[in-house]
Amino acid sequence: MEKALPAIPAKRYFTIGEVSELCGVKPYVLRYWEQEFTQLKPMKRRGNRRYYQHHEVLLIRRIRDLLYDQGFTISGARNQLSEGLPPTGAQNFRDEAEAAMAMDALDSELEDDELDVAVELVPVPATRHGAAHAQPLKAAEASITLPVLAIENITSLEQVRAELLAIRATLLG
Repeated sequence: MEKALPAIPAKRYFTIGEVSELCGVKPYVLRYWEQEFTQLKPMKRRGNRRYYQHHEVLLIRRIRDLLYDQGFTISGARNQLSEGLPPTGAQNFRDEAEAAMAMDALDSELEDDELDVAVELVPVPATRHGAAHAQPLKAAEASITLPVLAIENITSLEQVRAELLAIRATLLG
């Protein structure tokens, strides 16, 4: 019986302990997977402490799904990831990864004092997954299409940030 994994919080970096809880695998398994999967390269800081980003957490969940739920071997999962052929049910991982890339782009812009990215808010119809989903985003695009939430009389950058975090929560939730 498959236990549902917890939602990934809206933060930039995760420690190995946090990723272990979010993905349902032990920390030593994550360290082993770093050796086996070249795509998995967490940032290391002082004392070789690992810090995983959101897209790496999604990758670990995908690896876990391939190995534990779909029965692939390590080499089979490695081939599956390198070929880019998503197995059944992996569309959710792709959707989450696209949303994460969009949110990372917005986060980097929000860290500046000014909002330089033109954000076009338009209603997006619901898909078969039950959540609004725009077309895939490319890093080079200057405008991003997001689902519309209640945005009225936003005057400060903090209010804009709060609304964008609410949008992120609906896309990732």
